[in-house]
Parts: sequence; structure tokens; C-alpha cells
Amino acid sequence: MKGTAYCLGVGPGDPELMTLKAVRLIRENEVIMVPGKQARETVAYKIAVQAVPELADKELVAVEMPMVKDRELIRRSHERGARRIEEYLDQGRNVIYLTLGDPTVYCTFSYLQEILERDGYATALVSGITSFCAAAARLNIPLTEWNEPLHVMPALHDTEDSLDLPGTYVLMKSGSHMKEVKDQLRKSGKTVQAVENCGMDTEKVYRSTDEIPDEAGYFSLIIAKKAKFQS
Repeated sequence: MKGTAYCLGVGPGDPELMTLKAVRLIRENEVIMVPGKQARETVAYKIAVQAVPELADKELVAVEMPMVKDRELIRRSHERGARRIEEYLDQGRNVIYLTLGDPTVYCTFSYLQEILERDGYATALVSGITSFCAAAARLNIPLTEWNEPLHVMPALHDTEDSLDLPGTYVLMKSGSHMKEVKDQLRKSGKTVQAVENCGMDTEKVYRSTDEIPDEAGYFSLIIAKKAKFQS
């Protein structure tokens, strides 16, 4: 009987935002995997261990997922990570893979999931609080109202043309392109707010484009809305 690979969303940073289901599954299983070089140094582990202290005594396995553009290197890392998971599944043990936010939004596990399912293994996703929902709540604003659409995208250099669509924009992973993103947002005329490291001890809130520093960190999320009195 093979085990199941679960991917658990631990939320954006505040351990109190972890779901009861995620906490239960961590407590019920012994093999815990996290993306990174050192399991105990990862953000996902540091969040989860605050909600589930016994996590520190589990079998922790780090799965390195390099953030590079070399597609072949990325493919090999995904295959290697999946093989590591399969070793435990073949022993009849479940694997709990921790990820920030929600496992359905820009999650590294999705690549491993495709390989695991191709190889005939069972997988399951356990939803978590998304970073953009948590950030909107922290800013005390609605993401959408009435019939407004919501656009969620990584903040890349080619964001400018996309900002012409109606609705609210969530720009994720903004840190490495912040100066360019800010220039595009100023041109758009939208009301801009942002949260850096939402829910963490290092959280910072910015209420305008000009307040956001060019050197804002990787976990910086921008919410851009049509100006309140804009026609």
C-alpha cells in the first residue's frame, strides 16, 4: 500500500492563519518535506512550527528547488524531488509537503505533483490562506466589489500593457522588479497599496506607490485598484 503526497498551504506568514486540517495532517504524519536547502531554515517550516510545535521532532526533509531560468536544471531538480518523495511513498508512508500560501497559486509542488501522478502515485492538495487575501485583510480593503474582475499575476517587466484591463490587480513576487513595477503603476493612475512579509514579524505596510521602497523584499505583494473617484 503506497502512501499519499499531501501539499499543505501554511498561509502567508501568521501561524494563526493555518487551517485546522493542515495542523491535523502535520500531527498525524511523520515525514515533512519543505522546499529549500535546510528544512529548519525555510519560511514555511518557521511558520508551521509555531502552530504545531511537535513538528520540530518530525522527520524533516529538504527538497531544493532552485530559482533559476535554466529549464533543464529546473527539470532535473523536479525529477530529483519527486524521486525523493516516491522513496517514502513506496514505504507506505505519507509525505507532507509544506508550502507558503495556498498550493494552487504559483506553487513549486505543482511540478512535483505532475511527475508523481505520471508515475502512479496519489496526491492531495490542502488549501491555505492566500497571500493576496491576507494582504487585503491586513490593508482592511476589499479585493473586489460588485462585478469587478480580479487579476492575479507575477510582477514582471511586461506588466504595463496588462494594467489597462478593468478590475483589481494583485502583483505577486514584486521585489526583484520593484522599480520597474512602480514606474508602470504610476502611469496607470491606480490607487496602490502593498504589504511586505504579510503576517510575519518583519511585516511592513505601504499605502502608496511612493512609500514602497525599490529594495522591498521578495515577499512583497501589491494591490492596485481603480482610483475611487476615477471615471
